[in-house]
Amino acid sequence: MKRAIPTATPRQTSTQVTKSTPDVQEQIRLRAYELYEQRENDSGHELDDWLQAEAEVTQQKAKTVTA
Repeated sequence: MKRAIPTATPRQTSTQVTKSTPDVQEQIRLRAYELYEQRENDSGHELDDWLQAEAEVTQQKAKTVTA
């Protein structure tokens, strides 16, 4: 009798989780704006706000995928 070789179950990679969908981009945009407002509308940090928001949203999405 042959033994069945276990096959890997497909899982989402971080690349798949971070794919930009309109919904994800909207969440990032809203969070980046919240960060801007928290700094009392101090401009000049747009990229920092976006990257922080993107990291937060991506991390949140990754947690929901693995849960």
